[in-house]
Amino acid sequence: MSLVDQIRAKAKMNPKTVVLPESYDERMLFAAQQVMEQGLAKIVILGNKTEVQNIATAKGINLSGVEILEPATAPKLAAYVDSLVELRKSKGLTREEAEKLLTAKDNLYFAGMMVREGDADGEVAGATGTTGDVLRAAFQTVGTAPGIKTVSSFFLMITKTPSFGENGILLFADCAVNPNPDAQALAEIAVATARNCKSFLDVPARVAMLSFSTKGSASHPDADKVLKALEIAKGIDPMMQIDGELQADAALLPKVGEKKAPGSTVAGKANVLIFPDLDAGNIAYKLVERVAGAEAVGPIIQGLAKPVNDLSRGCSVEDIVNVVAITAVQAQG
Repeated sequence: MSLVDQIRAKAKMNPKTVVLPESYDERMLFAAQQVMEQGLAKIVILGNKTEVQNIATAKGINLSGVEILEPATAPKLAAYVDSLVELRKSKGLTREEAEKLLTAKDNLYFAGMMVREGDADGEVAGATGTTGDVLRAAFQTVGTAPGIKTVSSFFLMITKTPSFGENGILLFADCAVNPNPDAQALAEIAVATARNCKSFLDVPARVAMLSFSTKGSASHPDADKVLKALEIAKGIDPMMQIDGELQADAALLPKVGEKKAPGSTVAGKANVLIFPDLDAGNIAYKLVERVAGAEAVGPIIQGLAKPVNDLSRGCSVEDIVNVVAITAVQAQG
């Protein structure tokens, strides 16, 4: 069974409610049908009920069992306005501005408030909206997880080498969001990714904080940043298996790990790789995907209090279904 199939199977075990705000994109409606048919999640679609049903009928889409909710007439709109005004009071948000955000055509703020208030367990968007818009709305509504201020991302990298990670599967972070995280942000990325390793692979994370240096083999402020991040991460989660700074070969290859970092519980057997900046992470995942023929599942957003995931605007219906399943599994965790 592939990892994606495993994720879908896990989603089915305890179906969660996922809200899809972009009802005006027919791909979301096709995906909603497939998700419901496969029992991966319960689906709420935001939009005008008549318009959504007209699109579905014209395209032959069966939305049986899907809840269609129009933000402008939703029973909880006033309560969401109150909550959003309270959340953004330091920014001077007025009730009129809050209502405008919550009834905007993109539905992103309304979806975020549904997740925040527990009326949905997660959200999937980005088929039409930009990553910036999706994450901005999520950050201002859902907020970040306790002890975490950094929203980041990870990829599940499914390689053809079973000796790497967990039967060839590794988590790479951050590869899509933070260009140059400082030590605090890097530590929070490590903690969030470790938690997702447990959620998706059902094994404890073994986190390698990557660098061009291993255990002081080079002296440079960039390596110092990784060392500082390591100590901060240990403070956030003292039980986490984490080590650094490690070069990639020391993190992945047992013989190299034993030589360069003797006594490490992570070196040579890491299943989570934390890159020092976005240049390194983005380049690495694309090289592993294209040169080594690995499958890259993601980016999956992390660090939020509840799961919100962003899609590529070129996503397929199958991509959306997979991300809904991923979001449901995050909600279970």
